[in-house]
Amino acid sequence: MRRTKEDAEKTRIALLASAERLFLDKGVAHTSLDQIARDAGVTRGAVYWHFQNKAHLFHEMLNQVRLPPEQLAARIYSCEGQALKTLRDLCIEAIESLGRDEQKKRIFTILLHRCEFTEELREAEERHHAFINEFIDLCEKLLASASDRLQPGVTPRLAALALHGLIIGLFSDWTRDPKLFDPARDTAALIDPMFRALIRDWHNVQETPVMSAPV
Repeated sequence: MRRTKEDAEKTRIALLASAERLFLDKGVAHTSLDQIARDAGVTRGAVYWHFQNKAHLFHEMLNQVRLPPEQLAARIYSCEGQALKTLRDLCIEAIESLGRDEQKKRIFTILLHRCEFTEELREAEERHHAFINEFIDLCEKLLASASDRLQPGVTPRLAALALHGLIIGLFSDWTRDPKLFDPARDTAALIDPMFRALIRDWHNVQETPVMSAPV
C-alpha cells in the first residue's frame, strides 16, 4: 500500500520529535540518524526520505520555532510609523514565549547549550549564521530609517548589533538557568533600558499609541 501524505507527515513529525528529544538528552554531535530512526520507530531509509542529512534535520527542527526574517519584516513594517515600538514588542514577545512554550525552550536549549557545530553540521551552521545576519540586517535597515533619533555616536549597525547581543544573551542565560528571571514578569524591564540607551526620545515612542495592523 502506498504511503499517504498524512502518513508521511506523521513520520516526519515523529522524526523531528525524536531528534529533539535525543539532541536534548545526548547532544547533537552524539546523536546519530540511526538512533533517531530507532527512537521514532522507523527505518533509516525513512529518515532520508524526509531529510537530506542531519544538518537538514537540525535546520528543520529550528524552523519550528523561528519566525523567518521575511515575516518579521512584514510584521514590523505593517505598523507604519510605529516600527521602533513594534520591534521592541517583538523582542519582548520572543523572550516571553520561552517561558510559555516548552518546545521553544527545548529547541533553543539544544541550539545554545547542546550543539557543537561539527563538520557534519556545517550546512546547518551556515544557515543559522545566515539567519542571524538577516535579522541584524533587518534591524539595521529599520534603525537607519530613524537614524536621526539615535544617540550620538550610535550608528544603525551598532544599534542593531547591541540589540541582537542583548536578545541572544537573555536567551542563553535563561535556557541555561530558568531561575535567573521570569520571562512573563521581567522581560520588559530587561529590554526597555536598551531602547532608552539607543533612542534619544524613546519616552515619546512608548507614549504614542500603536494602530492595529489591518488583517
